[in-house]
Amino acid sequence: MFETLLLNFLFMLFPVLIFLIFFENRPHAYNRKILVLLIAITMILCIAKPIRLETGFIFDLRYVPFIITALYGGYKNTLPLYLILNVYRFYIGGEGTIQSFLFSTAVLVLVPSISSKFLRSKPRGRMIWAISIVILTMGCYLFILSLIMDKLDIQYWTLAFYALTIHAVVMAVLMILLEQILTNLRNRERIMQSERLNVVSELAASVSHEMRNPLTVTSGFLQLLNLSKTLTPEEKGYIELSLLELNRAEKIISDYLSFAKPQSENRVYSNLQAECEYTKNVIMPYATIHKVAVEFSFSNTLCTHYDRNQMQQCLINLYKNAIEAMQGRDDGVLSIEITESKPNIVITIRDTGIGMTKEEISRLGKPYYSTKEEGTGLGMLMVYNAINKVKGRIEVRSEKGKGTTFKIIIPT
Repeated sequence: MFETLLLNFLFMLFPVLIFLIFFENRPHAYNRKILVLLIAITMILCIAKPIRLETGFIFDLRYVPFIITALYGGYKNTLPLYLILNVYRFYIGGEGTIQSFLFSTAVLVLVPSISSKFLRSKPRGRMIWAISIVILTMGCYLFILSLIMDKLDIQYWTLAFYALTIHAVVMAVLMILLEQILTNLRNRERIMQSERLNVVSELAASVSHEMRNPLTVTSGFLQLLNLSKTLTPEEKGYIELSLLELNRAEKIISDYLSFAKPQSENRVYSNLQAECEYTKNVIMPYATIHKVAVEFSFSNTLCTHYDRNQMQQCLINLYKNAIEAMQGRDDGVLSIEITESKPNIVITIRDTGIGMTKEEISRLGKPYYSTKEEGTGLGMLMVYNAINKVKGRIEVRSEKGKGTTFKIIIPT
């Protein structure tokens, strides 16, 4: 039995190891398909090599990966596993086929329904959820089995003890492993983002000041030249165009300089109400020009440390991007909601604009990437830089043609 148990545990590790070695850096949609396939193979191997007790009973661990997929992936990813599981179970036949079908159907209907609540929990909470569900699942299975058996002898209780213990232990080990992998992936992404921001900061500090001085001088002389009465209208047009381009270059350099500014100069401890209301008032005229309605809601009592100027610029950049995404739409709505979800402050910025693809979302915050034709990407880079400095995170949900939601989660 011990050898078979180790073999089944190796089956559980199979999709994790294969995915991390070969498929981790593939596109997200491709990742899901590969993971579902690998988990399906794991379930088939568990059914093919069940754990045999000395009392004559056999059981397998097929429901452990099935439940994990249901919790993390919801109905969309669980349904293919459900079909594969039952097709293979009917193929091998034998006693318990109908019971397995009914039981897997019940798991399919109930467990994915709590996926969203499960994902919102903390890592420790997710572990408790997963272990509790697998124990409850096996408990129900054993209860149904007890109704079928004539009497509950020592063999039944031996099966119950081993089945519950092994499922709980295996689920606990796998959840610890999965949560650690997810934590490492998030930390790696955060480190990579910090490195990108450091590169831009160093570039800003070394180049921006030197470029700003000649631009200021050139702009001043062009303005003086523009006052001349001997210039033709065509020449004045050239000078005005040159001044516009110099102002645009000045703006780009100012964006670069924002990365090199020390954070501690304007550091405050507050609940963000003053900054949120100020930035909302600043953006209102811009929203009116683009015929966008603004809905604002503030209900937060939690306070945190942050740089006031950087936080204001971060929010203005997000509001401005949202309004521009709704340009040309008469029914555009910008929704700004600040709430608390202890111990975090949650800022939700939602628009009804053109939306983004998953690939565009994955590239947000990277240097020089922008979804706008004339954009530099520095605005979003500044947003990610400001949130990174307060140890927060940004979650983005978007759908083409339906709009985008930015959720900023700031720890207190």
